[in-house]
Amino acid sequence: MANAVNSHAGGSGEVVFHVHSVSKTYQTGGIPIVALRSIELDLNAGEFVVFLGPSGSGKSTLLNILGGLDKPTSGDVRFRDHWLSEAGDAGLTRFRREHVGFVFQFYNLIPSLTAFENVALVTEIAEHPMDPHEALRLVGLADRESHFPSQLSGGEQQRVAIARAIAKNPDILLCDEPTGALDFPTAKLVLDVLANINATLHTLVAVITHNAAIAAMADRVIRLRSGEIVDVTRNAERARPEDLMW
Repeated sequence: MANAVNSHAGGSGEVVFHVHSVSKTYQTGGIPIVALRSIELDLNAGEFVVFLGPSGSGKSTLLNILGGLDKPTSGDVRFRDHWLSEAGDAGLTRFRREHVGFVFQFYNLIPSLTAFENVALVTEIAEHPMDPHEALRLVGLADRESHFPSQLSGGEQQRVAIARAIAKNPDILLCDEPTGALDFPTAKLVLDVLANINATLHTLVAVITHNAAIAAMADRVIRLRSGEIVDVTRNAERARPEDLMW
């Protein structure tokens, strides 16, 4: 079952992503593996969305397609006037560079660069970058700019990764299990940073997770199972990250 997603949940109401009848099939040893089945989805500018589901539900595949890291086997994906499903490698690279910030479970920081240098490196390829100092201030690390990754805690490294992602001034921040490698108190700090970025910069934030507690802080929760959207709910009121329990 594939549900159409209500496009009038949080954010500005402007639909920036339109996903129509998207399916994705991989070939593994000559055997077709269906990762997504006829996904119908709209996402709005400025909303906070959680994609919730167990391992193998298709949420990472969907996030990769939204971010231009992968293309669907069939169906259409449009971001404003960008038809991602029809774009070539150069077009997808340009889309990622100009519009998307990524945050992954593992931080992928360059060990030989300071926090500031890790963030500044990304601004060199962005069209309208944020000042790296400001990006680090927004994630609460203004006093850790000169530290190397090995001198930072896991939560601080993840916040540097978020600063690096937002320093491009992206329209979309896509987060793949951003708290998966963190302990409970640190995870809540990182979630608080994501909520603040969404609120202050009005960035569309999409988080994929298997942690159901995180869903309470979203405008909308989109549940996936076996490659399908099986449920969509809108939170009447978003929970504060500090109030989450798991």
